[in-house]
Amino acid sequence: MKNHVDCFHAALTVLAGHGHIKQRLIKAYEDHLVDIDEEDIPIALKQTFADLQQSLHRVTPHNGESCVCASVRKMSVNEASECASRLVSLFGELARHGDYAQVTLPLNDETQARVPPFLVKSV
Repeated sequence: MKNHVDCFHAALTVLAGHGHIKQRLIKAYEDHLVDIDEEDIPIALKQTFADLQQSLHRVTPHNGESCVCASVRKMSVNEASECASRLVSLFGELARHGDYAQVTLPLNDETQARVPPFLVKSV
């Protein structure tokens, strides 16, 4: 699994570059973030990342353009700037959480190891 913090850092490098915000947003997302699966994002950030993905995939593409390109083309400059700001915020939160695999807790007792009776403290 690729380090998501590094992917977001690379995307921010593109966002901080030259050019129109819409072109930078498209390039940052398509080159560095499009392959990130929502399930690989820490639980606390999943909804924010899902919202960002939804806003960048909301328009049906035409004439061979990508979904991201079509969606960003329909955005105002302020909407594109807001998406870029969400990318920056996500990077900061990911960096704080670290890019380790999230620990999943079992939902039932069957997957937990049973404590042997001789280790249980009697009252």
